[in-house]
Amino acid sequence: MKSYTSENLRNVAIIAHGGAGKTSLAEAILFNGGSTDRLGSVDSGTSVLDSEPEEIKRKITLTSSVHHCDWQGKHLNVIDTPGYANFIVDTKACLRVTGGAVVIVSAISGVKVQTEVVWKYADEFEIPKVVFISKLDRERADFDRAVGEIEATFKCYPLVLQIPIGKEDDFVGVIDLVTMKALRYGNDQSGKFSTEEIPDHMHEVAAEAREAMIERVVEADDELMEKYLGGEEIGVKEIQRATREGCMTGKFVPVVCGSALKNIGIQSLMDIMCECLPSPLERPAQFAENLAEGEEYELKADADAPFSALVFKTISDPFTGQLSLFRVYSGTLTSDTNCFNSTRGRKERIGQLLKLEGNKQVPIDKCGPGDIVAVAKLKETVTWDTLCDEKVPLRLKGLDLPAPVISFSLRPKSKGDEEKLGGALQRLMAEDPTIQIERNEQTKELVISGMGQVHIEVTVDRIKRKFGVDVELDAPKVPYMETIKKSVSLQGRHKKQSGGRGQFGDVWLKIEPLPKGEGFEFVNSIVGGVVPRQYIPAVEKGVLEAMAGGVLAGFPVVDIKVTLYDGSYHSVDSSEMAFKIAGSMAFKKGVVDAKPTLLEPIMLMDINVANDYMGDVIGDLNSRRGKVNGVEPMANSQLIKAQVPMSEVLKYAPDLRSMTGGRGMFTMEFSHYEEVPSHLIAKIVEAVNLEKDEG
Repeated sequence: MKSYTSENLRNVAIIAHGGAGKTSLAEAILFNGGSTDRLGSVDSGTSVLDSEPEEIKRKITLTSSVHHCDWQGKHLNVIDTPGYANFIVDTKACLRVTGGAVVIVSAISGVKVQTEVVWKYADEFEIPKVVFISKLDRERADFDRAVGEIEATFKCYPLVLQIPIGKEDDFVGVIDLVTMKALRYGNDQSGKFSTEEIPDHMHEVAAEAREAMIERVVEADDELMEKYLGGEEIGVKEIQRATREGCMTGKFVPVVCGSALKNIGIQSLMDIMCECLPSPLERPAQFAENLAEGEEYELKADADAPFSALVFKTISDPFTGQLSLFRVYSGTLTSDTNCFNSTRGRKERIGQLLKLEGNKQVPIDKCGPGDIVAVAKLKETVTWDTLCDEKVPLRLKGLDLPAPVISFSLRPKSKGDEEKLGGALQRLMAEDPTIQIERNEQTKELVISGMGQVHIEVTVDRIKRKFGVDVELDAPKVPYMETIKKSVSLQGRHKKQSGGRGQFGDVWLKIEPLPKGEGFEFVNSIVGGVVPRQYIPAVEKGVLEAMAGGVLAGFPVVDIKVTLYDGSYHSVDSSEMAFKIAGSMAFKKGVVDAKPTLLEPIMLMDINVANDYMGDVIGDLNSRRGKVNGVEPMANSQLIKAQVPMSEVLKYAPDLRSMTGGRGMFTMEFSHYEEVPSHLIAKIVEAVNLEKDEG
């Protein structure tokens, strides 16, 4: 592999909504750059980037892929990212470490919701962007409409550098407004084109488009503005310089166009990527925490500086094991050496450094500032850990992951696969940090949570393919609780005679409700030794065991006070077991008479929706027995804060997406327990009992 300096390196993420053609564009870039010898296709399953079986089956990108090529003396690290909502966190992770982005806008569908999301991510990380308007060869393609949507949606200034020649089936090339030449392509997907004069019927349109481009591009350079206002001609080199300046500063976004499938306009895009997107040396200063001195430390993109890198992705490879992908921020790392994981406080042995080529790897000897590389089989390192020089321990900030939005109970179809499932889940969580696994102690279920139903389904497919474990998914059980609403006093008397030594325990309990959230309190009020001291803990134990399964539907009983105030014993037949049984009997009888009721978990929700959908979302929350606590205005949206019963929002993610056309996002966390409305208790109890009967 050719060597290259940080100055000639470009880290570029290709971002857009799902189905915009990101993978097809990345394949065309790699083909034109000479990294592949054929134009890979998503539809035919020949893509070198979408190579996972789940991706080939669904024909969508589920996880980001890294590849590289050389172009015009520059080395491009190209990252093909997911565009569907369930997997978009992976896109944000990639943008955290890249320097530039190519945003695809379909000439057919225009700007869609997830394009807005990833655009905001790029803005968050101050990443310069270039827009590629794609699919101009397709039916209903409209270049002007796409440009208009870019300006209206993103409130940016699109700098149109090219306009299409022809449309739909007649799309054959582009007019370069900088050089005022026509680039006409063949129909063989080779990417070869001829440079011609602008067709006569397009002279006027091209002249108007170029004048609009000049008016906008001179805004990036005061000298050019003066020159333009003075009526002087603006040269090609000056336009290119101002285009780069405007792109880097965000004054405008360069726009080019073409067709990835027909390989039209791709070389022009690659030229713009090299010219307008920054090298690692031109990115804003990055800072890390110096753990030794407790101060902020500026990272310099210098090969001789102390080494620092951030692990942004983990891949479970069936042949090489766990691959850790990292982006180098400073210094140099070589193969077969040591480094320090400052996040874990552990040394790591670096084996062979690898350059990723989709699902393949190429060995390299070293890597420097800005490069994106991988290493296999690190023992302690996980995603968002920092690798550095032990002499200068630094820690880079990772990414705050969003909370999961949907959960399912998970169990292996074969009872003998529990252990294999546990190992599989650990590996998958290392690969995908947005997957969360927990064992619910109350419902005894293994619960898997993720960013959407498709996300969970894909994870299940991977568990079967990679680890040979078939699993079943169900809606998770709601962890209801039981409590009481009035005080009672009850006797529990356990007497059993079977020929030999008998059993005898006799207690009187007062059972009272406690304020919400107080849990359980046991009070010993025995006087005079009517219940011997050694048996009192057994009474409490019997009560606690009875509390684990309430009288309504077998849910745990909470917020209750039990006072042991009287009883009797037998000098021979009494025992700890007898008093434990007596305590349990008294508690169960008492709860039945103490107006038992159900408590349900209430979730605290923050729901971000576009202004147009706020009324519909609030109405829907009301129908789910939710309480809206307030609405806060955000940029072009509203943040609805609400409390909603868990049982009503177990599958809220697809409902919100449907309600808002994909323009809604939410976070959810447990808040507290509240009493279930009386008219619903019978239905819940009936459903639980029916499930027990079927089980």
